[in-house]
Amino acid sequence: MKTAAIICEYNPFHYGHRYLIEKTREAGATHIAAVMSGNFTQRGDAAVFDKYIRAKTALENGVDLVIELPTMYSLSAAEGFAAGAVGIIESLGCVDMLSFGSECGELSVLKEASGACEYAVHTDSFHGLMKSGQSYPAALAAVVKELYTDDVSEVLKSPNNTLAIEYLNALDGIGSVIEPFTVTREGAAHDSDEAGKFSSASLIRKMISSGEDYSRYAPAVDAPSADINRLERAILARLRAMRREDFEQLYDGANGLAERLYKAVRKAGTLDELYFLTKTKRYTLARIRRAVLCGYLGLSKGQLLIPNAYVRVLGMNSKGKEILSTAKCALPLDTSLKALSKTSRAAHRQAAFEERCGDLYSLAFKKPAPCGRELTASPVIM
Repeated sequence: MKTAAIICEYNPFHYGHRYLIEKTREAGATHIAAVMSGNFTQRGDAAVFDKYIRAKTALENGVDLVIELPTMYSLSAAEGFAAGAVGIIESLGCVDMLSFGSECGELSVLKEASGACEYAVHTDSFHGLMKSGQSYPAALAAVVKELYTDDVSEVLKSPNNTLAIEYLNALDGIGSVIEPFTVTREGAAHDSDEAGKFSSASLIRKMISSGEDYSRYAPAVDAPSADINRLERAILARLRAMRREDFEQLYDGANGLAERLYKAVRKAGTLDELYFLTKTKRYTLARIRRAVLCGYLGLSKGQLLIPNAYVRVLGMNSKGKEILSTAKCALPLDTSLKALSKTSRAAHRQAAFEERCGDLYSLAFKKPAPCGRELTASPVIM
């Protein structure tokens, strides 16, 4: 038995994701666990399909066990996203391999770039660029380009490479013995509108939104889809009611972003206008969108300092049950959020926050569900 883990969003699950699963099996994995974002995603958006629908699709296409990545991590920057997911994987105590896609497909190059980044962020040049108004990714890329060879700096220009580096950093940071494994990303580039053998999730989401047939690129899902635009008034209302000091407490509101959001929300009449009024070269659009959702959900930077309190299973098949039977989980593990909420005070607070996130996410559907579904939903068993 060799268990691999994949960190994912499956927003939605597409054939590029299935390709990674197949390559992971070819590398020797007999069992695969996916740690998947729940209601909200790292690009600062509402997940296009309900997490249980996405878990079911993953189980139908090669995954054996689906575990939820808590919202406090799924709405984090790449470092927090990776650290949260890797922490959950490590806590299971039975994972042998972490599999991920990357544009370069070379683990040695990614490791070299990881070391370069670790050095670069501690240099005076990096801090000087940050003070001058550069975004974190831009400042990091500039310093690495200055100090290292072109092949190392080129790695940082691709988003999946950047996330892969954070996975390696997270594994190293906790001294994990889990073996990293990377597969070269095939098909369209991240967020590309180009159709091909493996199209981007961004293009597929647009097709879903417009009612087009996307079955050529992803397993078709017969389920209602969510759209963040349905949350527009609710988000703006929540942010307009916030005080200046409330914005200061938002996750990732540092370096002036909190103040810009506070001012922008008093002028904006739409989400796009809010993003436009907040945007500068210092803040990436994804960072702004995440901060907006953190305000809507009430996710503060203090919550990220609190350790994850449990592991929540969204779905499994027979092999997934075998993973769980061999797990030596360091945290409470269950399919029921209600049961997990009773394991500790920290778990109760975390579960209450996830329940609120689920209730607010529901408003992104054409027909919102009643409150409380997070406590009553059943796991997907196949």
